Amino acid sequence: MALLGGRSRGNEPEAAPPSGNNTVSLVAQIKPIIHSGVDPAMVESLKRGDLAGRVKSLVGDYLRKEGIKLNMLEERNLVTVLVNELLDKATEAQAPAQSADAVGGRNGTKSGPEGAPRAQVNGRAQAAPTPVGQAAPYPPQTPNSSTRVSISAKGIETTSNAAPAVNGGAAPADEPSTATSHDSIDRALERLRPVLMERIDVAAAAKLSRAVLADEVAEICQEILREEKLHLNTLEQRDLVTILVNDMLGLGPLEPLLADDAVTDILVNGPKQTYVERKGKLELTDVTFRDNAHVMQICTRIVSAIGRRVDESSPLCDARLADGSRVNIAIPPLALDGPSISIRKFAKQKITLDKMVSQANISAPMATVLQIAGRARLNILISGGTGSGKTTLLNAMSRQIDSAERIVTIEDAAELQLQQPHVVRMETRPANLEGEGEVTMRDLVKNSLRMRPDRIILGEVLSSEAVDMLQAMNTGHEGSMCTIHANNPREALTRLENMIGMAGINLPSKAVRTQIASAVDMIIQVSRMRDGMRRITHIAEVVGMEGDIITTQELFVYKFEGEDNNGMLVGRFEPSGLRPHFSEKAAYFGLDRPLMEAIG
Repeated sequence: MALLGGRSRGNEPEAAPPSGNNTVSLVAQIKPIIHSGVDPAMVESLKRGDLAGRVKSLVGDYLRKEGIKLNMLEERNLVTVLVNELLDKATEAQAPAQSADAVGGRNGTKSGPEGAPRAQVNGRAQAAPTPVGQAAPYPPQTPNSSTRVSISAKGIETTSNAAPAVNGGAAPADEPSTATSHDSIDRALERLRPVLMERIDVAAAAKLSRAVLADEVAEICQEILREEKLHLNTLEQRDLVTILVNDMLGLGPLEPLLADDAVTDILVNGPKQTYVERKGKLELTDVTFRDNAHVMQICTRIVSAIGRRVDESSPLCDARLADGSRVNIAIPPLALDGPSISIRKFAKQKITLDKMVSQANISAPMATVLQIAGRARLNILISGGTGSGKTTLLNAMSRQIDSAERIVTIEDAAELQLQQPHVVRMETRPANLEGEGEVTMRDLVKNSLRMRPDRIILGEVLSSEAVDMLQAMNTGHEGSMCTIHANNPREALTRLENMIGMAGINLPSKAVRTQIASAVDMIIQVSRMRDGMRRITHIAEVVGMEGDIITTQELFVYKFEGEDNNGMLVGRFEPSGLRPHFSEKAAYFGLDRPLMEAIG
């Protein structure tokens, strides 16, 4: 596979070397072949990358001929040792000339700012070899002229004396590192990025693992830094490589935010403004992009990974990241200040009802009632505003589903994390460039009825799919769940009624409400309060109809009482004391006694 900077590296799976394969004897066996196959003049004329390619070819031929199997890392390190030996010989051959021309700084020897000699071969620093079977240093260390490579039964070892780094190369381990300078990195990026793009095969880079690509990019960056006479310390070089690799494989400037477990939401408003949410509160960060094109590059990378597109003809898109994080993208002309990215991060820590009790999102009796509601196969509607925790609660509720049941999940952008073994996940599809091929939530709900589900779970009810969801709840698919945007349980029922009207079905209001009353058993209201805490504020159940009105009764309500010295709200989760309407269904599952104990 074509690789970076004129080099080539395979992407085949690793294979362990045969037992008894000795590193020392292997180097000794191959060394004569390398010295006979590589002319000394070639060492002088070739760049290090080209020389490594020649040595790698000879090594590969020998290994295939002898039937010796090495993994990618072992073969690379073997090539490194052999290349260093060739370069060492070339350096030794140049030594007399270097002594004669030391004052002029010719023949590959340059003096640093303080006059300290810096060893180079053909203008390129020699990379220190890495012990076979170990990862290469990151970024690659630049040894000085006193570096020595020794081969022993333990493997390949490197010893060196302290000396200045080459043209801003990695500083010796015993020297203190200076603080990373953002300005230095930014200036280096401006000059280095276009040169790097010319020397790298982007298609090949995309197929490499992150670690291997980082190693390649670090080596090429050090070459460019020397050529451009840019001086960066070790930390700056590391940050520089990280930024470049993030741009190639990840989401560029957003990678540090994605790695921060304290961040729950990432909100990009054009190239120069990025907010995050921590502990329920929004904070402005110093994360920026180069320009609108840079943001668009990240947007395209996100949506193309799941087969979607975002462009002027389709400026809005829902997508997801590889870890399940939900993404919404809006670009110009709809987004006036540049492309907008909203990321709801995937929660690495699995949230359960017990965990919610410990976090004071819910009381212990409420958790018991919800556990019983899930096991008793109630049809549950989870209501709340944006970012209130509806999907998190839905995931927690889904843990009460029996592992023997067949579950079908339907979402715009898949983000549910069900733990059961028998789950069929379905996701909508937007129309193609010709405006055809769209698959809507309603199409998927209709199709799911033919898939023999025990339960149907809708990530979010937004429109006319409410009709088919209610039909499913009314035709034997008990225990189904979905989320809806609303401010309280009563408003959730009103919104559900309005969504049925969006389907174009001309039914009297009483008929629609009767359908809702017979389908929905429980409404759980979630709210993100002004202190940033998410709490379940209402648990209400649908009792039936009185005339044209759907009747409900509250089982639990959160009562606000005040605020403490830390700005956190103080309140209590108050039970109503009413006998639940679903107590008969709970008794069918043998759960009526714990239900009444929880209600108090």
